[in-house]
Amino acid sequence: MNSKIYKSKDGEISLENLRRLYSAVVIDMQGEVAEMSLEWFDLYGEKVELHHYVLVFDYTLPGEDIRDKKVLEFATKDELLESMAEVADLFQN
Repeated sequence: MNSKIYKSKDGEISLENLRRLYSAVVIDMQGEVAEMSLEWFDLYGEKVELHHYVLVFDYTLPGEDIRDKKVLEFATKDELLESMAEVADLFQN
């Protein structure tokens, strides 16, 4: 079987056994660094400091305590959206 591979700027990422794929922002809110949804950032972004955007490839099985994930970081939302479109194309083909 030919597994799908995403060729990112940080190297190849296998899409085999991928459980979740999601985008987010990493922000600083009063000294606390947190990962928040893009929707949350659209609503409250002016109240926090943006560190960067992320695309998370999560391979963690249900019930597992240790997270198995690969995270790509982006400086801009446009870069994130471009990467998301490239991954989506792999699922389409």
